[in-house]
Amino acid sequence: MRLIQNAAIDLATASPTPPTQSMSESTRALPNNTTALAPSTGTAFLLRANQHLRIIDPQGKQVADLLAYNAADKRETLSNGRTFDYADKILLTEGDALYSNRSNVLLRIVRDTAGRHDFLFTPCSTDTFRVKFGGTGEEGKAGCFGNLVYALGKRFGILEHEVGTPFNCFMNVVVDGGTGGIEVREPLSGAGDFVEFVAEVDLIVGLTACSARRSNAGVCKEIWYSVW
Repeated sequence: MRLIQNAAIDLATASPTPPTQSMSESTRALPNNTTALAPSTGTAFLLRANQHLRIIDPQGKQVADLLAYNAADKRETLSNGRTFDYADKILLTEGDALYSNRSNVLLRIVRDTAGRHDFLFTPCSTDTFRVKFGGTGEEGKAGCFGNLVYALGKRFGILEHEVGTPFNCFMNVVVDGGTGGIEVREPLSGAGDFVEFVAEVDLIVGLTACSARRSNAGVCKEIWYSVW
């Protein structure tokens, strides 16, 4: 059977280890309907059907985790497995659609100047930093998982177990076709690169500026986003 059901590299779908770094949300308004998201934080907002969401890497080499839920029924959410099955590939870019766990299109990628993103890895969490990155000085970070739980829960009542695998904008993951091994490399995105989506239905969106230094060329930076 060829269907891939919610494929994921499970770095941590739950976070039983409490973070020592507070989960946080910190934004500031910029011109042209643009918002800056502070490094290592997350936010959540409504995106209406037919609205565009542009996620911008202002300095380059910074990952942004993107989650989306059907605003009419939060049980419908992005599914990497359904998306891979219908796209027949794991590298998604301009012209591709992101499907839900009910096989409906939630978002379409309409512009992409970066060209490389990931839809395999779950959001980094306190346990990611404990299990995978122990000894790097990042132990205790809330991570993208904690920041998504905080922002989505505070604003929309989404629970921890409902935070799944995000579309990791600008994340550069290389898969070895022979062994199946995976390697996170520094992003290929340069300063000002962006990926732009259009919503097919009203959506609840969660977005982070990724907290894992390894994924961001050693430095966690801002992410900007625009909605119109």
